[in-house]
Amino acid sequence: MSRLYKKSQPGGHMSYDFDLFVIGAGSGGIATARRAAEYGAKVGIAEFDRLGGTCVNRGCVPKKLMVYASHFPDLFEDAQGYGWSPVKSSLDWEKMITAVNNEVIRLNGIYQNMLDKSKVELLEGHGKFVDAHTIVVGERQVTADKILIAVGGHPIKPNILGIEHAITSDDIFHLKEQPKRMVILGGGYIGSEFACILNGMGTEVTQVIRGDKILRGFDDDLRTEIHQAMGNHGIKIINNSELIAIEKDSEGVKVTVRGSAESEETVVVDVVSLAAVGRKPNTQNLGLENTKVKRHDGAIVVDKYSQTAEESIYAVGDCTDNINLTPVAINEGRALADTLFGGKSRFMSYENIPTAIFTTPEAATVGLTEAEAREKYGDAVKIYRTRFRPMYYTLAGKDEKTMMKLVVDQNTDKVLGAHMVGTSSAEIIQGVAIAVKMGATKANFDATVGIHPTSAEEFVTMR
Repeated sequence: MSRLYKKSQPGGHMSYDFDLFVIGAGSGGIATARRAAEYGAKVGIAEFDRLGGTCVNRGCVPKKLMVYASHFPDLFEDAQGYGWSPVKSSLDWEKMITAVNNEVIRLNGIYQNMLDKSKVELLEGHGKFVDAHTIVVGERQVTADKILIAVGGHPIKPNILGIEHAITSDDIFHLKEQPKRMVILGGGYIGSEFACILNGMGTEVTQVIRGDKILRGFDDDLRTEIHQAMGNHGIKIINNSELIAIEKDSEGVKVTVRGSAESEETVVVDVVSLAAVGRKPNTQNLGLENTKVKRHDGAIVVDKYSQTAEESIYAVGDCTDNINLTPVAINEGRALADTLFGGKSRFMSYENIPTAIFTTPEAATVGLTEAEAREKYGDAVKIYRTRFRPMYYTLAGKDEKTMMKLVVDQNTDKVLGAHMVGTSSAEIIQGVAIAVKMGATKANFDATVGIHPTSAEEFVTMR
């Protein structure tokens, strides 16, 4: 792998149309393309859909806007405890969805400008490999010295009777009217977030999950806290169950659920149920069979430098199914461009990546869960935990709780993990994540003066 990028190799190298060609203009692809172009590389990028990928078009951005929209009824209600008169307000679903989609369209334009400014050439169409250095996009065939696969992933639907009557998270942003009653299948963060969004907007939500609690893989205290709060907020969670059939009839859509004791129950919804049972990499129809690129369970296999089994081909982001988060794809891509074209050999570190779950209440986390820490450090693990009602809710007269937790290795006093459920969790954990990433100790946390009165100060006062 050449460490420093030189514009033209002297000697007998055949010349390529591009120094780097990227398939997929989502977060990872665009970040890599722009960074490589900054170093003077000639870059092309192929995209058959809107620019910005899942995050901008069908993920983080429109979802977070809908999260904000879903919080207003609570705010109107809370205001009365502070002396404001009651507010009568109703949601114009179509106006909200239109506003959300207009913002997405605006962001697509910004991405287009960024590519234009960086002098990255956009080819509209589906990129497909002819060989390790050749790609066909629509009618056009191009060659490149290095090729990056950044094609992302897509939501999958389970193989059950009547699944054609269900939508995925992609479709929710285009529903013409608000569902009155809805079943959500899946207890991961996407299913749980949409359960909270729709519930906040007044939809009657039933969530069907396979396990006993939502959010498998996250810290247990965090899972328990959100699971209980969602129930308290009126979401009906049917656990240890699976959805076995969806049928349409005159009343609406009938969803049949089988529980652990082989008991069955039927939930009637209006038009729609949302399947959020996971995502798969978009690695079909890429012509990968014309290269040496290897896949595992549909995901592209790469080394720590994002290189595939084919020397000239690389992959970043959700199509590698490593850690499927937008900032991870961006970091992988920038590290790759620095290595290939910037003369700075580096790779992405996957330790202590902070992440948030935009349920209501919100949650955020960085580092090891308690279970992971105990597996690695055994009895040396000490847990600091606090659970309280934030000041805001005292006058609002609500029993909403915030939970915070630090996982500490007593041998080194190092903070191994920080977890929070409650208002502004994501904003608070972002700062805590810097400390954890730097290897802060519990003593460092204790030595930091709290900001009073805030919820965040609890992170530095836990005993």
